Formats: sequence, structure tokens, C-alpha cells
Amino acid sequence: MKTTLQSQLQSGSVTITAEITPPRGTDTSGAITKAKALAKYVHGINVTDCSRAMIRMSSLALCKLLLENNLEPVLQLSCRDRNRIALQADLLGANALGIRNVLCLTGDPVRIGDQQDAKPVNEYDSIRLLQQISSLNEGEDPVSGKLDDGPTELFCGAAADPNCRGFDGLRRRIERKKNAGARFLQTQMVMDPKILEKFCKEIADPLQMNVLAGVFLLKSAKNASFINRVVPGACIPESIISRLDNSSNPFQEGILIASEQVKSFLEIAQGVHIMAVKAEDHIPEILQRANIN
Repeated sequence: MKTTLQSQLQSGSVTITAEITPPRGTDTSGAITKAKALAKYVHGINVTDCSRAMIRMSSLALCKLLLENNLEPVLQLSCRDRNRIALQADLLGANALGIRNVLCLTGDPVRIGDQQDAKPVNEYDSIRLLQQISSLNEGEDPVSGKLDDGPTELFCGAAADPNCRGFDGLRRRIERKKNAGARFLQTQMVMDPKILEKFCKEIADPLQMNVLAGVFLLKSAKNASFINRVVPGACIPESIISRLDNSSNPFQEGILIASEQVKSFLEIAQGVHIMAVKAEDHIPEILQRANIN
């Protein structure tokens, strides 16, 4: 059976996803409340996997709790912290739990996190993880023969950074991700519609890859400058930072900027993926302002 996200993307319909962060602890009530508030606006709720190499509750655990609350999760799975055996185990576990949507990530480097002496694994990267999912979906045992109880039914996507300066290299990597089994692309934050348009027209569209364009809620000029400094690949232009800095209400200005991006990006890509770290309760307002009901 297809997931809601899979059906939406494959039908060519406008697709909206959003992101929540698991707690840095064991109380999931806040995360679930935020997810429930998003339910009528989105087709999938991404659960981050120790983003920026900082400890959070297991993405797999929170995804299962979302399922139990009749919400559709997207499991983010990073290769940074697991060897192939652990990744294979988590994929089989996700399938058994009914978690079908998976976003395959190499993972942010440990050096940018809060436990810089931790040992990264990185036996797989995102492409090898996609290949592993494709193999499991064909019923192949990772060692030999076939899986005892048949193939998995995982719907997997991959990340992409349209801001990448090496566009030829980006094209080759996206092509490898498609060939490995990626069925959709979720981009890093994009601030310039022209950059997204170039990415879609020159890379994603020729490969017939569905794109969810990343929209990030900026809360202030200071927040934007911090993101530019510490988040790999972030490229927030000075014009947006100045707009936030000159606003009498920077947070509301950030919501307005995000809603404008949703409108413009949906004229270019099939969907958007909204990231609002520690402000997920404002995602409905962003979508409402963008006339997404």
C-alpha cells in the first residue's frame, strides 16, 4: 500500500511536508502536540535524526509514536552514527512498524556538534543507503539469498543542495541517487527562487525527480547570521538579513518571508518542505499566509 506522501508525489499534486525535532530527553508530548497541529496541512512529517550531530531521541521511536497518533511520519536516517548492520536493522524495524517513508542522509559532520570527540561511522553514505533500501525492497537478504518474509515496502528520498557551487558535480550526484533508488528530493534551505529554478530545470526535471523545496523560518537577523556561520551549506543573502534587521517585528517578518517563499517555490517545484526549528507551531501560519489550506 502506498503512503500518503508517495501517492501525493506520484500523482503530481502539490505536496507539503514539515519537520519536527525529537526531544532532548524522553518526554514526547510536546513533539506530538506540534505534529498533530500540522496534520491537516501536510502530507508527511519528517522526524530529524540527531541533526547537526546533537543528541536527540531516536527518530525511529518518535516516528512510531506519530503513527500511533494517526500521523504520517518520514523517518530521517543518517549514516554518520551507524554501521551497515545497524542501518539494515533499523530499516527492517521501520518496515515492521509500518514506517514506510525514509529520507536517506549521510549526516552532518560530528565536528559541528556538541560531542566533538564522538566517533563517526560513515560506513555507508546516502547513496549506499539508498542502494541498500532498493535491495531490501527487492527482497534480498543483505548477506545472501532472500529475506525470509518477503521484500520491504520502503519509499525513499534523498537530500539535495541547490546552492552547491559545483553544479556539474551536483548533477552527477543526484543522478547517482536516482539510480540508487531515490524517488524524491528534499532540498536544503533555498532563499532565491532563481537558484531553485535552475536546479529544477537543469537537474531534477530532466531526471524526472519530484522536488520538495526547503523553506526555513528565520527568526531574526542574528538567527540568520548564526545559521550562515554554523550550518553547512547555508547561504542566506544579505538582502534577507537586512530585511529582518530593519523590521520592527523580525519574527513576523520571518514568517512573511517564509510564506512568500512557499508561494514562489510552488510555481517551480512540486512541493515544499518547511523547517521551523523550535517554532513548529508557526508552520500553519506560514501555510495560511501562502494560501495553503
